[in-house]
Amino acid sequence: MIGIVDYNMGNLASVINAFENVGAKIAVESDPEKLKNYSKLILPGVGAFGDAMEHLKSNGMDRAIKEYAQSGKPLLGICLGMQLLFESSQEFGESEGLGLIEGKVLAFNEQKFDHKLKVPHMGWNEMFKQNQNPLFDGLDDEFYLYFVHSFHAVCDDKYAIGKTYYGYEFVSAVNKDNIYGIQPHPEKSHENGLKIIENFVKL
Repeated sequence: MIGIVDYNMGNLASVINAFENVGAKIAVESDPEKLKNYSKLILPGVGAFGDAMEHLKSNGMDRAIKEYAQSGKPLLGICLGMQLLFESSQEFGESEGLGLIEGKVLAFNEQKFDHKLKVPHMGWNEMFKQNQNPLFDGLDDEFYLYFVHSFHAVCDDKYAIGKTYYGYEFVSAVNKDNIYGIQPHPEKSHENGLKIIENFVKL
């Protein structure tokens, strides 16, 4: 059984539907004490980083996720959920993250351009595979996914399994041991997204 963390940050219906579409058994879990019962865990999320961390801390869900990560069982962060895996974010001031992957979350740097970069980065864009990874098995080296975000992760390239170009190149998917993160929304990315979800289920 795969658990999806419910901490009042985003609509979970599309994530649930996508996992059920590939035949996975999935349950929504809001009790931090029960996370350890699942074979795999999904950390979704839409909204602000600081608010998300406050929600996670309010009932000890942050500690439960860290303990789950130490168990060696697969954990996948999606969109804001991926960003929460890192040490910190500069969204609305400095906020501490879960610290499961070394790195930080920064706003798109508009100073790098001669023209104003439209933020949020929203719509279909390419993911470029880095460091071959089972999460992307069966997909081309370059494939399209659906993005909606104004901040992105900055981390060591050894953790990067996917990069995307929006004004400049940024890390859009990561893996450290049993911990995975993907910035775009696989549940909104049609066949390519379902393939990623299927691959995660098979880990």
